[in-house]
Amino acid sequence: MVDRRYRLTVLPCGLVLFFLAAPSFLPRYYLYLIGLILITGLLATSLNMVLGFGGMYQFHHSVFYGVGAYSFALVSMKSGLPPAAGYVVAPVMAALASLIIGLITIRLSKLYFGMLQLSLGSLVWAIVYRWYSFTGGDDGIHGINIPEAIDSTRGVYYFTLVVTIICMWLMFRMVNSPFGRIFQGIRDNPERTEAIGVNVKSHQLVGQVIAGTFAGIAGALFVTVEGSVFPDLLFWTLSLELIIMCLLGGWYVFFGPMLGAAIIVVLRTFVGIYTEYWTLVLGIVLMLLIYFLPQGILGYFQRRPLSEEH
Repeated sequence: MVDRRYRLTVLPCGLVLFFLAAPSFLPRYYLYLIGLILITGLLATSLNMVLGFGGMYQFHHSVFYGVGAYSFALVSMKSGLPPAAGYVVAPVMAALASLIIGLITIRLSKLYFGMLQLSLGSLVWAIVYRWYSFTGGDDGIHGINIPEAIDSTRGVYYFTLVVTIICMWLMFRMVNSPFGRIFQGIRDNPERTEAIGVNVKSHQLVGQVIAGTFAGIAGALFVTVEGSVFPDLLFWTLSLELIIMCLLGGWYVFFGPMLGAAIIVVLRTFVGIYTEYWTLVLGIVLMLLIYFLPQGILGYFQRRPLSEEH
């Protein structure tokens, strides 16, 4: 009981205090890296809401991330609106994209759902990749304006930290709400859940829109940190990495994807210094994960105390 209370209170508070104090002693590059970890962790957690807790084969979640990022960039550069408006438009457009794709795919289930979503997401990527006059094509959009209030290294860092904490808290509350319990019931046994009067398809569609909304927020944060946007944000390989993050950290544990994102981002950053073959390293990580930690890192530590008690 003491260990569980320690994990749920002292450890998260310690991490928050570390992140708050980080600008006082860390160089600018490491603040950028932490911001990237927070954004990627937020994105992976939004995927895990439908993948781990909803049992939906969301194979192309990064398309909503890219839609949010491009929406922010286009509002900032081409609309004449203040850059802050992008933080409203980005999640709204990502939610709209997830609703449209969800209405098309929701009639299918499991692998068929995932493959159709992958196809539709690839179609969106192709449009962004080729529409030079609007999206910049394969060149992307660079030099994107952000609000003056946060236009500094510390401002961007603290803004990213605060928004990520708020979004993580909201998703945690949703997962542990009655809706979240029903969602997990659909994951475990959709037929029995439907038999007690739950509209399974409607709940899955709502869950997909919620996950897409938070992915759009992560996309807006990425533009805030990076100052640019490019079509790779919508490519299916990023979605594959997100799935691996969820598996690595533990896809039945809420904070598992955040841990998985931290590991993958750090590995990709430092492995890239020594070799170009990042995908080879990622394949090795996935292979070791499947063989030795099929329930993920946090999933392993969460289940081990239960087995020791018996």
